[in-house]
Amino acid sequence: MSDDTLSGPPLDEPGFAGFDPAPVAAAPAAYRVLARKYRPAHFGDLIGQDAMVRTLTNAFAANRIPQAWMLTGVRGVGKTTTARILARALNYQTPDGKGAPTTDLAAFGIHCKDIVEGRHIDVMEIDAASNNGVDNVRQINDAVRYAPVSARYKVYIVDEVHMMSTPAFNALLKTLEEPPPHAKFIFATTEIGKVPITVLSRCQRFDLRRVESALLVGHLAGICAREGIEAEEEALAAIARAAEGSVRDSLSILDQAIAHAAGAITLDDVRSMLGLADRARIIDLFEMVMKGDIAAALGELRAQYDAGADPVVVLTDLAEFTHLVTRLKLVPDAAKDNGLAQAERVRGGDFAQRLSVRVLARAWQMLLRAIAEVKQADRPIMAAEMALVRLTHAADLPTPDEALKLMRDGAGAMPAGNATPAAAPRPPSGGGNTALAARPVLASVNPVPMPMPVFAPAAQVAAQPQVMLASLEDVVALASQHRDITLKLALERDVRPVRFEQGRIEFSLAEGSSRTLATDLSRKLREWTGQTWMVAVVNAEGGATLREQAEAVRGRRESDAASHPAVRAVLERFPGARIVDVRDPRAAEAEAAPDAIPVSDYLPDAEPLFDDSEPDYDGVDF
Repeated sequence: MSDDTLSGPPLDEPGFAGFDPAPVAAAPAAYRVLARKYRPAHFGDLIGQDAMVRTLTNAFAANRIPQAWMLTGVRGVGKTTTARILARALNYQTPDGKGAPTTDLAAFGIHCKDIVEGRHIDVMEIDAASNNGVDNVRQINDAVRYAPVSARYKVYIVDEVHMMSTPAFNALLKTLEEPPPHAKFIFATTEIGKVPITVLSRCQRFDLRRVESALLVGHLAGICAREGIEAEEEALAAIARAAEGSVRDSLSILDQAIAHAAGAITLDDVRSMLGLADRARIIDLFEMVMKGDIAAALGELRAQYDAGADPVVVLTDLAEFTHLVTRLKLVPDAAKDNGLAQAERVRGGDFAQRLSVRVLARAWQMLLRAIAEVKQADRPIMAAEMALVRLTHAADLPTPDEALKLMRDGAGAMPAGNATPAAAPRPPSGGGNTALAARPVLASVNPVPMPMPVFAPAAQVAAQPQVMLASLEDVVALASQHRDITLKLALERDVRPVRFEQGRIEFSLAEGSSRTLATDLSRKLREWTGQTWMVAVVNAEGGATLREQAEAVRGRRESDAASHPAVRAVLERFPGARIVDVRDPRAAEAEAAPDAIPVSDYLPDAEPLFDDSEPDYDGVDF
């Protein structure tokens, strides 16, 4: 080896005694992720858990410290962190040897650093997922009898305690109920329902709440400021929404966003990284669907997909916005939530005023089913497009009961998805039997798509006409229209009419009926018609109930049909055959709307309810 191959001073002595090698560069410090670097060390650092902190502070101040705590909540809300802070509070001791259990932990004591770092000899952290047997609990029971080595208390922190077996729980019960004075237990779990009640009854339980989005955004902004990272507020809001109230998840996503952006964090960076859809474009897609514009809706979905959005995420965001609009409709103060974007607050409130709860609930149910379908589909984008087709087609359709009522009454227009049909009086019937005997043929009106009435000004809505009731059947129809099934059934089953005129109803009650029926009916009629009705129960013997009349008509019809030669021949030819129903097509045609379209034309996928290709036997179907 030649001298010029070495760096340093000349070699003065044999054996390289004068050689002074260059110092070896120290290895760079290992990077600590944000979730560990900014892990709370005292109660003041915890965010979103004010109720728990207040309770613990008062308990320590009054020296009312239990032997065990049970901490429960979703992932990442601070269960293990809170357990370590509790261990600090129990064993707090100043360097001069003084101190007592306290929640004022701003300054570190002699045990605090080791406890926070999880390496104190008297604070044992046990993973119940891998130490869930009776033998593991037996070791705890044996060790808990001995006094702590250096701290004031022995503290056992058992994480994911719900993973312990039933025999292990039973083995722990006695020690948990009467532990030595120097021992404390802190349990943490994400599935509190799996913990036996016998264990819960021996612990003070604290439910750690999900952190609100606004609070989480402020927390992330503070960490970015300390790290010297620029981040848009909307980007932090998107991270907070993706974390779903978990502080640890939000910090992990923020860590990833810092690496992804390699500079200032923008909303586009977060969307690209997480495969999120643009919130404003989600609202645009919602409006297209509610208007029934299927071409525009499919184009918008494809555009978001081409931009990198996951179809599942798009439908999930659409469901979230549907839920938001529903909340804004039912709870207008929800618009004051600081976690809402300006577009969500303004446009969501506008939709809430113009869409009914029924339409929103139907969209929510369809989206929930669609999300599950898209997750399982081989081609998610295709499944998502078909889901939008169904959702858009159903946006302006009435519910089945409204459609049937309008068909029965021969109405000339079909209401849109959120339009409330006006109360149309039924024509007075000449007699109860005739009214019950007629069964109209189902029909529908022109289903040509048109703009949703929900987006029309309220001034264009016509006033509801005055409701005129001429018989008990009209009252039953009115109750059915308002979907009061309980009252409808009671009127059909329990009411024996005595006198009926506009504004006054007298009847007797069938045996076993409700004694408040008259009061309930009077209140409902005043609410539905805007008029005062005198409803009285009298002792006079009334007529047959509507149900009895219907059964009598049905019996006569079946008897007449059974005596028909053609029907009698069929019954004799096929032993065991019976008459299920008897319908009169001539009476149905008289009541059906003249411009009605068959129900199969309105619902292409529906099976025809009646087969006109088969001949009737003098108006009798069997």
